[in-house]
Amino acid sequence: MEIVLAAVVAAAVAGIVVVAGNRRGPAAAGAGAAVRTEAADANVRRATATAPPTSATPAIEPGSAQATSGGPVAPLRVPSGADDSELRARRAEIGRIEERLLSKEESLDVRLTELDRKERSFEDRTRNLDNQAERLKEAKQDQVRELERLSGLSAGQARQLLLRELEDELRHDRAVLARQIEDEVRRDAERRARSILATAMQRIASGHAAETTVSVVQLPSDELKGRIIGREGRNIRALETLTGVDFIIDDTPSAVLLSGFDPVRREIARLTLERLIQDGRIHPARIEEAYEQAKEEIDKHIAEVGEQAALEANAGQIHPELTKLLGRLHYRTSYGQNVLAHSIECANLAGMIAAELGASVKTARRAALLHDIGKAVSHEIEGPHALVGGQLARRYKESEAVAHAMEAHHGEVEMQTVEAVIVQVADALSG
Repeated sequence: MEIVLAAVVAAAVAGIVVVAGNRRGPAAAGAGAAVRTEAADANVRRATATAPPTSATPAIEPGSAQATSGGPVAPLRVPSGADDSELRARRAEIGRIEERLLSKEESLDVRLTELDRKERSFEDRTRNLDNQAERLKEAKQDQVRELERLSGLSAGQARQLLLRELEDELRHDRAVLARQIEDEVRRDAERRARSILATAMQRIASGHAAETTVSVVQLPSDELKGRIIGREGRNIRALETLTGVDFIIDDTPSAVLLSGFDPVRREIARLTLERLIQDGRIHPARIEEAYEQAKEEIDKHIAEVGEQAALEANAGQIHPELTKLLGRLHYRTSYGQNVLAHSIECANLAGMIAAELGASVKTARRAALLHDIGKAVSHEIEGPHALVGGQLARRYKESEAVAHAMEAHHGEVEMQTVEAVIVQVADALSG
């Protein structure tokens, strides 16, 4: 009998939980099922604990509650007062859960209603904007048609006319702007060029040597003139033959004039005559000996002077043959200016100008120092000294930039580099 009563109570509790779960909806049904299962298990455990032991255990059928729980089920008992209060507490908790769920459901319904209202408002705005855009498009078309009617031109024709006018205006503005920029650049270039040239000229203050094509050898007495001439003029003929210089004896008292275009030969003749006067012996054999000594001394002096010039010009290492040609320029003059001194001055000017303009300082210095070496051999090789100098530079392995700048400094060839222009400017400044 007790077992039957316990089963009835458990069924009643389960029915209440199921009803509450159905009212709360799908979300609460799971929770109700869990509560129902937990309550049924508790009742079974209590009934098992309080039921009196029986003498025999009934057989367990397959698929029954006992088989499912894994063991024998004790007899159920009628719930007491404590069980009733727990059941009422659980019912109250279930009621509170149901109220909260109902409140959330009402809140969701309100939010869904608000979203529906906003969606309808958005659709109304979209329709209004589409209508306004269509009206604006129609108004623009009407305006274009009216403008075409008033102007007598189509939209394409008006566009082409406007583009042509804008193109003409822009072309004119571009020409004006280009002219302004060109004038500004020219003024700035002239101002900067004057500043560079003035600075370079102020920093270079080389001396100028006024030399002529005649050398004078002073004699201790006029009696030496006869000895210089020699018997039947054999001494003077030997001197003129060896040196290639004219000895003028009768015009100036106590002096002999040496006249010759080649300054190196004239210098060798001067040294030869001075050695003969100092020695006192003047005859053809002694003249030839003195000439060879003077020539050797001049060749050595020429090499030393060329090396010194390259050092002063800071032009770096130069081929020995070019150094000799530089040394020969020491005995030449151009417009009253010593050519070697002029070359050194040009090298220094060209180096400073190249540094100011960002050009190759080394190329400018070397080309300016060597630009007149053609004058040292101009009587031996035909052609302008600038072209001769360029050929000599190439022969002795100077760079093409240096050779070109040497050739172009007098305009024999068209200038193609900034260094060539610098060498020409430096040559004009020094001259």
